[in-house]
Amino acid sequence: MSLITLLEYASVLVFAITGALVASRAQLDLVGFAFIACLTALGGGTLRDLLLDRNPIFWIANPTHLAVGVTAAMVVFFTAHLLESRYRALLWLDSVALAVAVAAGTGVAISLDQSAVVVVLMGMITGCMGGLMRDVVVGEVPLVLQQGELYVTAAFAGAATAVIIRSILGDDALALFAGACMTWILRAGSLYFGWHLPVYKSRPPRV
Repeated sequence: MSLITLLEYASVLVFAITGALVASRAQLDLVGFAFIACLTALGGGTLRDLLLDRNPIFWIANPTHLAVGVTAAMVVFFTAHLLESRYRALLWLDSVALAVAVAAGTGVAISLDQSAVVVVLMGMITGCMGGLMRDVVVGEVPLVLQQGELYVTAAFAGAATAVIIRSILGDDALALFAGACMTWILRAGSLYFGWHLPVYKSRPPRV
């Protein structure tokens, strides 16, 4: 199994769990769990593959990804009540999923010999779009857009780090690992220490 395939499986699994946790907070049925879990797990990678004209799309080429998402949803459906704070678990699992997905998306774009700009964008899309779709569908404010959160910024920094490390050292595996670490450190710092970007605050017009 290649590194990129391994990263895609890990991304699908962890993002599917976050989707199922969101479904539990929305009190959906078993089918709703499976739908939200798979939308979260596969959404970002699907959009990436469509933009890159990667045919067939990764989960159509290997439906095991879909099976992983559904299985994760089933497990969470019967165990979510055991978590003391599902929202806290969701935030931290999502941070891990973001880091892995950014690395996976970056790796896919690199394997297709895309330019540095496209590689960074594909890493960001893979990491961010599944969670964005998840939150929009269930009617929650997307984590991607919450005030001052380092989310898209973390994805950008992680993908850019991978590109820079690869250009310097020429080692794809090390570059993707460094990118994943950078993404997670920034996202975890935002959650734990409150790191954030400046937020626009409106001021009354001058008289």
